[in-house]
Amino acid sequence: MLAIYNNLTRKKAPFTPINPENIRLYVCGMTVYDLCHLGHARVLVVFDVVYRYLCHIYGEEHVNYVRNITDIDDKIINRAHENGESFTELTQRFIQAMHEDAEALNILPPTMEPRATMHMDEIIAMIQSLLDRGFAYSAANRDVYYDVSKFDSYGQLSGKKLEDLRAGARVAVDEAKDDPLDFVLWKAAKPDEPSWDSPWGKGRPGWHIECSAMSTHCLGNHFDIHGGGMDLQFPHHENEIAQSEGASGEKFVNVWMHNGFVRIDNEKMSKSLGNFFTVREILAQYRPEVIRYFILNSHYRSPLNYSDAQLDSAQAALEGFYTALRGLQPADSDDYQNYGREFFAAMDDDFNTAGAIAVLAELRKDINQAKSTDTDRANLLAGILIALGGMLGILQDDAEHYLKQGGRPSAQGGLSDDEINALIEQRNAARTAKDWAESDRIRDLFKQEGIVVEDGAQGTTWRRQ
Repeated sequence: MLAIYNNLTRKKAPFTPINPENIRLYVCGMTVYDLCHLGHARVLVVFDVVYRYLCHIYGEEHVNYVRNITDIDDKIINRAHENGESFTELTQRFIQAMHEDAEALNILPPTMEPRATMHMDEIIAMIQSLLDRGFAYSAANRDVYYDVSKFDSYGQLSGKKLEDLRAGARVAVDEAKDDPLDFVLWKAAKPDEPSWDSPWGKGRPGWHIECSAMSTHCLGNHFDIHGGGMDLQFPHHENEIAQSEGASGEKFVNVWMHNGFVRIDNEKMSKSLGNFFTVREILAQYRPEVIRYFILNSHYRSPLNYSDAQLDSAQAALEGFYTALRGLQPADSDDYQNYGREFFAAMDDDFNTAGAIAVLAELRKDINQAKSTDTDRANLLAGILIALGGMLGILQDDAEHYLKQGGRPSAQGGLSDDEINALIEQRNAARTAKDWAESDRIRDLFKQEGIVVEDGAQGTTWRRQ
């Protein structure tokens, strides 16, 4: 039975859906003012696997996965001003880039992908409900604020206490809120900024209210799982709880999941430290499946330490898997044998993808042993490997295609497939003629080009290293 670590209760417990016929998952998506970075990639991959596994358990038709797009906020407006373009031009460009990155990483499309600007009616209605229920107030500067003191359980998710938060809080000069901890729900319009009509005058929503309105509109006031990066736990997700429960009077979310931070060579990823990588920068060096494997080879709640050595290790591991699959005819089977039991036991333990990959590694070893003694069993095990790997979104490429492309992007020049095949024929002819000088020349050329040639009972094969 699937058990999930719940950041709200700070313990792992069996997952009990509100309605097994309608599993509801919401994940905070991208704020689209720049290209996706490695931290975004981790959120995309982690919750893609959560979605895939929930679909495996309950059936794809019974899982609703909502991942929103924040397409209006301060960062977007500032970047659009810097670029001299409209905020819609900016956001549309980066939404397209995000979708391209997600597709490269083999991320399944969510069931719904709401955008904040398309849900202004729901946002305004929720703010009005908070005003009506006494959880919000209009300030002298025409902003609308949430009154944190009115929500008794504020801090339940993060474990923070109001008195500690208040001691370190600061209020900006242009803010008119009653308490330093109060946060903005609606910002009064400023010159040259996009705005929408509301009962409180022209303006735009605060960031936190956008997710509350979109999630409850798509999934209802009370749903199963809310996810996102650890950096969103406070204040974003804390504020979502206060808003949503204040507006509806109902419990908001049963299970809160947060993936861990990304570190670069054991330092926090940061633009100021110069160790900040976009997904596209990494994709210029490594194929998407290598990045996906690297992310999944750590538990989602643990810190993820990025380094070239870690990516090279992931690349070598994938080469090993595809080498094991090479030359086989994978057989379809619903019987995953002991491998399935161990794989699902790992996944049922709070989506332990690292443990699941360890099971795949055992399966790879058994395939290699069976290839020389029992081809039928090797084909059966290959089918199991591909099926289980598919639940993680890996090992779905054709083995021959993957190995001949190599672990790195294909657009890096070098010898073409036809040139390699021609050189192998020349090499074999030279060896037959005992022309060792020519054979060594071709061997050295292959080594220089990163081509691994392997001679076996089935003939000569090659792969890009």
